Amino acid sequence: MTELNADLARRAIVDHTRRLAESAAAAGPDAHVPTAPEWTITELVKHVGETQHWGAEIVERRITDPTQLPTEMAVFPADPGEWQAWLAESAQRVASAFSDEALEAPVFNAAGDERTGGRFWLTSQLNEAVVHGFDAENAAGRPADVDGDVAAALISNHLAMLTSPTWELLRSTSAHAIRGTGQTLQWVATDTTDGEGAWVVERKPDGATWQHGTQQADVTVTGPAGSLLLTLTRRLALTDEATKLSVEGDVDLAQHWLDNTGHDSD
Repeated sequence: MTELNADLARRAIVDHTRRLAESAAAAGPDAHVPTAPEWTITELVKHVGETQHWGAEIVERRITDPTQLPTEMAVFPADPGEWQAWLAESAQRVASAFSDEALEAPVFNAAGDERTGGRFWLTSQLNEAVVHGFDAENAAGRPADVDGDVAAALISNHLAMLTSPTWELLRSTSAHAIRGTGQTLQWVATDTTDGEGAWVVERKPDGATWQHGTQQADVTVTGPAGSLLLTLTRRLALTDEATKLSVEGDVDLAQHWLDNTGHDSD
């Protein structure tokens, strides 16, 4: 799997966290988050900041043993007036922790796939900032924008997670639901520059697999990478005109995939 340029990822984490903080301030602490309906803005901000500090600590300490993962979370400021500074600090901690050297150092990879732990956690932190940044922007009624290459890297990460050993172990209901008898789904981005803006998923009897590229598929979903990402992460509906997505083929097959690939905590 081609990895996102680390410099771009670090900058994007800081930028999307800043935008999240601004949107949280605009929405207000008690506002509900439509795309994460069990959360308020307060809970969203708390989750993102704590997760950033937690993930940075894993890499800073070069933790390789999952039993040694941090058990204490960063102190969340009760005063909403302090949130922007707190989030700026957590995002910068992530950007500093994930140096080029740290990305290749031995670190626990929670997905159990072929990536180094540093690269796994960097992409996970980017996903948190971008997807939850959209949650905050949506709650505040503010426009959202995701760079095509950033979104494409997160689509690859999303598919890697869904087909990882950890997903099969911890999300067996989802892993079994997306098995099949050879059905194929294709996702094609129209705005990437890295040459890997297309993904083919095959639903096999022993599990789903994916690869970059294009081919004849039972269903093909085409549009901006940001819209594809937000649809795959169930922030936008597949048939929502605002996504600017086109669907050719078996729409029900694509919808079934989406219905069975959500994270329980989202």
